[in-house]
Amino acid sequence: MDVIDPAICPLCGSTNMCAMEVAKATGRPLEQCRCVDGVFSPEVLESLPEEAKGKACICSNCAANAQLIS
Repeated sequence: MDVIDPAICPLCGSTNMCAMEVAKATGRPLEQCRCVDGVFSPEVLESLPEEAKGKACICSNCAANAQLIS
């Protein structure tokens, strides 16, 4: 099993810029992120590797391409 990096998108492998991870890394105030605010289709959530679910945010490009709902 691969180690999940919470700063890397589990779908494409690019930096995900998760607001919560950026806040932890920089000491900036915590901001809400698309991984908390967004509602994703069941197909997108099912496409995530099991070990990444709830541990790594989808990047903005993948979120846009995955038809982020709301």
